[in-house]
Amino acid sequence: MISVDGRETGIDISKFQNLEEILLTIVDAGALEGRVVTDVLVNNERFSEIYPHQAEDIEATEITSVEVKSMPRLEMAFNITKELDKVVRLMEEGAKRVAELFRQADDAQALEVYQDLLDVTRDFLHMIGVLRQDGTSQNDEGFNAAAQEISALFTEMTEVLENEDWILLADLLEYEFTPAIVHWKSVIARLREDFREAGKE
Repeated sequence: MISVDGRETGIDISKFQNLEEILLTIVDAGALEGRVVTDVLVNNERFSEIYPHQAEDIEATEITSVEVKSMPRLEMAFNITKELDKVVRLMEEGAKRVAELFRQADDAQALEVYQDLLDVTRDFLHMIGVLRQDGTSQNDEGFNAAAQEISALFTEMTEVLENEDWILLADLLEYEFTPAIVHWKSVIARLREDFREAGKE
């Protein structure tokens, strides 16, 4: 049995050689258009690829059922925007923690946490970029201003880091980076509203 979101597809498992063929057929049938796959259950057990094309290695003869669960793309995007508020709070707390560590002359620990902060910030900005491409307004002045502000700060912090001026880096994090991150809350709120409105259409 092959089902998508609780509805049987009528597709016969025995006509395929492996799981990948089954999944590609489901996608080609258009049942997932405008949706994002959240779970794939094979024989009632969650499946996710550990390596590329692992689904090719699962022979159809071993499969009794495939269930694909999904949600509307816009609903998924809306849910992600709710999580991004938590990420902003984490970045605020992280910046304050790094500043505190530098002021306590715990440079090694501060640099370690600082690297984590940069990684989280880059992932955050990448996610915002992906969400903005998903049917929302591309001419958002708030986004452009926030992006320019954080970009300039990254450049300045990199120079300060190279000079190993830890106190200045602490000041930048606490008095400039933290307020700059807070500005992203309004960008996230606008994205969330865009997705809420688009979901009603």
